[in-house]
Amino acid sequence: MKLDLMATAAPLQRIQQLARDAAEAGFDGLVVTEAGRTAYLSCAAAALAADLDLATGIAVAFPRSPMVTASVAWELAEATSGRFRLGIGTQVRAHVMRRYGAEFDPPGPRLREYVLALKHIFAAFRREAPLRFDGRYWQLSLLPDQWAPGPIGVPDPPVDVAAVNPWMLQMAGAVADGVHVHPLNTPTYLAETVLPNLARGAASAERDPRELQVIVPCLTAVGDSEKERAAWRELARMQVAFYGSTPNYAFIFEQIGFDGTTERLRERQRAGDPAGMAAVVSDELLDHFVVTATWDELAGALASRYGGIADRVVLYFAGAAWANDPEHLERWSQVTAALASRSGPPA
Repeated sequence: MKLDLMATAAPLQRIQQLARDAAEAGFDGLVVTEAGRTAYLSCAAAALAADLDLATGIAVAFPRSPMVTASVAWELAEATSGRFRLGIGTQVRAHVMRRYGAEFDPPGPRLREYVLALKHIFAAFRREAPLRFDGRYWQLSLLPDQWAPGPIGVPDPPVDVAAVNPWMLQMAGAVADGVHVHPLNTPTYLAETVLPNLARGAASAERDPRELQVIVPCLTAVGDSEKERAAWRELARMQVAFYGSTPNYAFIFEQIGFDGTTERLRERQRAGDPAGMAAVVSDELLDHFVVTATWDELAGALASRYGGIADRVVLYFAGAAWANDPEHLERWSQVTAALASRSGPPA
């Protein structure tokens, strides 16, 4: 199990410093989300600053043609000596259509075809096959030599997709190389929804589910004092309330016996009451989503919660904590070292 740090795309020199600090603290990788800035440029900056695994987690797919995404991923794979993972997702309809001016529906089948197109393009880049992709949403058939990047000395970048519901998880299992689990996750959701549906999807394509990378963001409330832990728990409470107001995620609460949570969150959201939204998330409910521990306890808590499930655990708050206090990552070095000792030396 590898330990990654989640970061929002930021000014490129700032990302380079974060990458250096994360590498020094012993993190395995950096996962870059896409919001107001592009995840790909941040990954490029990090690749030139430190020796880390890098991933977009996730970059928005549909506003970019598969050829544009494939070309950028190809260069990042080369720049990182094969340590880049391409994580893509749909985003939501309003952003894709009204912010990007791109097509969205139907998001699941469209994303599935996007993954297949990427893999076809990678083969064409290697000159293993001509570019002849004739899909429902994309048709690609022109790649003159002067417009092709050509082969690179590392494997194709793995393609991971963001998935929440059973259909998307099965799609990921069938065609992708891994899955980015949503930050709103519980041990129950991972065991009862994520792993079984990835396995079903893999079986449908006669693939071994063990080859899939399961990438799980983790909300942590860590500190040596109750005050420190409480501050992070309140931040996590707000995050759970925000994500939990999405109707498609209601079943995650229902799985653990908290029916009606999403409806109550949406009611408070419509009333413009963020404090009321947070109040819906009781301590008992919050514990399903958050790892709360002292610094000495944290490595064991992470291993206990995610061992045998996650291939990569992504620390959701670590990048934000670094932004507030760059010395914060020094505390993580003991956690990364403890997890590394539990895993043993690389095979």
